[in-house]
Amino acid sequence: MSLHSSWTDMVIEYVKKNGDSAFWKEYGAIEKSIYTKILSNHTKVIEGTFSELASSFDIENLFFMGFLDGINDSLVSPINMEEVEEDTFISLSIDYDKLYFNMLDAKAEYLYELPQWDGIFSMEKRKEILLKVRESKIVIAPDKIGRNEPCPCGSGKKYKKCCGK
Repeated sequence: MSLHSSWTDMVIEYVKKNGDSAFWKEYGAIEKSIYTKILSNHTKVIEGTFSELASSFDIENLFFMGFLDGINDSLVSPINMEEVEEDTFISLSIDYDKLYFNMLDAKAEYLYELPQWDGIFSMEKRKEILLKVRESKIVIAPDKIGRNEPCPCGSGKKYKKCCGK
């Protein structure tokens, strides 16, 4: 069984036993600790074997797998999570714009409000990313075709006599 599968199975069992809020309370504290260290040293490349990195952040391997799963969408080169083993070499090249965007999108206030972001982005840049998140949520309804308008398929017929049936 892969580490990723073990992680997802553990989360399911934990939530069944203790509830969703208990999981997020425990995992959120771990995640916050990792991000505090990463954001504090944002110019440093984070690399090593999976086990070495988990150990450097003082967390169990399964919880580090959860962290990797969460940050994967914010990496310049995403990791194939199913292939990660304890001796797999990991290099975390983080796209900080994307990471901040994803934290806002996930409504992870405990992460996007970390003071370490001040050393990475100005308030203007943070507002710009917030605006992009909000714009990504706007749904624009397509123009409705009137029944007596020409059919968009190009048949020359009225919409009601063609594709509107």
